[in-house]
Amino acid sequence: MSNTSKTPQNMTRMYLKIRPERLGVLIGEGGKTLKELENRTRTIISVDSVNGNVVIEAATPETPVDMLLKASDFIKAVDAGFSPERAFRLLDEDAVLIIIDLKEVVGDSQSHLYRVKARIIGEEGRVKTNIEQLTGTYISIYEDLVAIIGDYEGAYLAREALEMLVQGREHSTVYRFLNKKARELKRRRLTEYWRKNFEAN
Repeated sequence: MSNTSKTPQNMTRMYLKIRPERLGVLIGEGGKTLKELENRTRTIISVDSVNGNVVIEAATPETPVDMLLKASDFIKAVDAGFSPERAFRLLDEDAVLIIIDLKEVVGDSQSHLYRVKARIIGEEGRVKTNIEQLTGTYISIYEDLVAIIGDYEGAYLAREALEMLVQGREHSTVYRFLNKKARELKRRRLTEYWRKNFEAN
């Protein structure tokens, strides 16, 4: 979890924690990934490699708070198993991160957690890939977390599909649901696109 506070210079600071095994991914070779994140979000990010504590600060008083939130989401995404390449999508204006803790949904039974994750991943990863393609999202299954990156509508559609699988719904039922919703979403986006173009002209 993170929280925000104001420094005496009226600059925002955020605190996070990342798994030790994901620190190398966050920092990148020679610090390249972390430096790119700082540059793109106009932040200063301090990482304690001993305990995994991370502090995000605004690089200047002009750095908007939403840039710190974007940096925070990036770090949470890496912590949840995403590659930096996929996590950088979160810097897009319309991108959101959704994280589901499977233990909170199905309990601590390792055998139950394994079965649920297997249903989500599917044979050779096909179920996860199909959901990603139908919703235009990225999905990560890491330890007991399921994380989604996508635009708002796509991400929440993927979440609904994943929750159906967790509840034990048949894969065919989930695919039918997704195909129907994906068609509706595509039609709505096309309508909005043409309306905006018409109004602009």
